[in-house]
Amino acid sequence: MLRIAIAGASGRMGKMLIEAVGDAPDMTLAGALDIGTSPAVGSDPMAFLGKSSGLQVTADLQQGLQDADVLIDFTRPAATLAHLAVCRTLGTRMVIGTTGFTEGERAMIQDAAREVAIMLAPNMSVGVNVALKLIDMATRALAAGCDIEIVESHHRDKVDAPSGTALKMGEVVAQAQGKRLADIEVHGRHGHTGPRKPGTVGFSAIRGGDIVGEHTVMFIGAGERIEIAHRSTSRANYAQGSLRAARFIAGRSSGLYDMDDVLGLR
Repeated sequence: MLRIAIAGASGRMGKMLIEAVGDAPDMTLAGALDIGTSPAVGSDPMAFLGKSSGLQVTADLQQGLQDADVLIDFTRPAATLAHLAVCRTLGTRMVIGTTGFTEGERAMIQDAAREVAIMLAPNMSVGVNVALKLIDMATRALAAGCDIEIVESHHRDKVDAPSGTALKMGEVVAQAQGKRLADIEVHGRHGHTGPRKPGTVGFSAIRGGDIVGEHTVMFIGAGERIEIAHRSTSRANYAQGSLRAARFIAGRSSGLYDMDDVLGLR
């Protein structure tokens, strides 16, 4: 039985993950973490399901992780890095779905992966990761004659923009052309911008309501437009992808992996 700890236990994604782990026949909930100011601390993490897990949500990282094989973390960069330090000490594997890391913070994760297995992906959805493969294929065939735009939409509470998934899509577009995204990305056009510079990748972000997540990559040519789109209607797909990732790294002692590794898409 794979023992799973969940970070951000009282959040929307945390609750979705707790429910998914509870329903998985090969997994058991071994820990639930939250910030010290959360009213959930001290309560049973499955109380919202009308069930008892025998655990308490805790802000004590050592306590929450001591019995876990894998921590699944969808929080924020500072929290994830704090969790990472403890996981590195305990040898607890991590599935990281947090977005918004700086290059320096990603380097810290890469360094920790020398000692503990980590699966890092901006989006755990199986469908999104299949879409990334389609974007790579389309870029190789179409980039020379098309302008490429990436539009993403999320709920009003999302704090980073563009989304990690949108940036990953941009990275796929850039890599398929042998370029660096930083050299071709354009964000938030406003005012007199002049004509579109050939070869750039434009990003637009929409925030509102309870949109779970929508991403569209447009290849806009002369007389035609191809769109590769993915729309999430529930966080359940992220949760199920995270469980697949946890099963994947459970048999690995170290290394940094992504969803291509989990899904065998390399």
